[in-house]
Amino acid sequence: MEHLTTTPFGRRPVTAGLMARATANRQVAEFKTMDKWSLFRDLSAARSVYGLNDRALLVLNALLSFHPGATLQDGSGLIVFPSNISLSERAHGMAESTLRRHLATLVEAGLIARHDSPNGKRYARRRSDGEITRAFGFDLRPLLLRAPEIIRAAEEIRAATEALRSTRERITLLKRDALKLASYATTCALPGPWAEMMEGLATLHTRLRRKLAHGDLLEIEAQLVDMLAQIESHLPVETEELSGCDSENGRHYQSSDKDSYESETLKEDETTEILASHPPSALAPRPSQTLNKLSLQIVLQACPDILPYAERRIEGWRDLVNAAGLVRGMMGINPSAWEEARAVMGPETAAIAVACILQRFAKIRNPGGYLRSLSLKTREGHFSPAPMVMALLSPQAINAA
Repeated sequence: MEHLTTTPFGRRPVTAGLMARATANRQVAEFKTMDKWSLFRDLSAARSVYGLNDRALLVLNALLSFHPGATLQDGSGLIVFPSNISLSERAHGMAESTLRRHLATLVEAGLIARHDSPNGKRYARRRSDGEITRAFGFDLRPLLLRAPEIIRAAEEIRAATEALRSTRERITLLKRDALKLASYATTCALPGPWAEMMEGLATLHTRLRRKLAHGDLLEIEAQLVDMLAQIESHLPVETEELSGCDSENGRHYQSSDKDSYESETLKEDETTEILASHPPSALAPRPSQTLNKLSLQIVLQACPDILPYAERRIEGWRDLVNAAGLVRGMMGINPSAWEEARAVMGPETAAIAVACILQRFAKIRNPGGYLRSLSLKTREGHFSPAPMVMALLSPQAINAA
């Protein structure tokens, strides 16, 4: 069996840590072969466990690139012997002093091992056929030996990261519901401890600006659950009926600064009477009513306010329809107006209309009545969603937002 060097070249002394790492490197590998880049990705995920930073990982990436093939296989040549100049080139021009420091970090972490030549240089001895018989440089076998440990550490880190992300996501949704419901109740002058609620939400929002541990986030989540339950207990049970709240007032207000949305708003009762006068044959939408080749990307660019209400990332028309079905209740659009719009316009066009109404919600006094007026226009063949979307993409609309 060929003897591999243990002691370092030059003035570097033998230490207890060096001897312990040398002993560990003689163990039998649990994994005989391993995809080197998959293992590198796992190590990158678990970098904090091994005390590595991005620069150390960059150096390890450069070392792995000098190993031929895509896998680390025990028993084959796992020693790479690039010069510092070559390593520096593949490490994006890293300075030699920095390179040496990060190589030492990788050695101390037990991820690579040094095998120094008699003169301290890195090189390989080859036979006449070109096969390497002996190499001096950095041994990648410790990385293969620690592969099971690295994979487990990466799985734990990813699970913890996902739990943290999921908790933050739930907190965002709870905070949004609590804030919007409390604001709604304050606007409508409903009885309740709204000032205290808003103050408590502001305090939690300030805390969330800091980087918190998972336990702290779970504590905030529990507080938000309690606050949301308290808010909902003070809200009226019937939320679909129009109330006396100014933000949901069904009466039409004339404004000197006439907005194109507001000027077409109809009272819901008046619209219902108009629709009742139409014969059943008028209920079907005309064939010319299509999306006019509107892409989903353009709609979302024009109506970004609907994105937070989606249960998941909006990637198709069905996702937009589901988000619109959720947000319409918060806007005061009752189920009958929504179902009528879906039946007359089609689900996709109805969803676009609701998204546009949400984008201009502050200027539309009666969203339910306005949606019914759009349904009436659709029956008459006078409505297309394209102008609404294009109007929201105009510079004036963007500046107003």
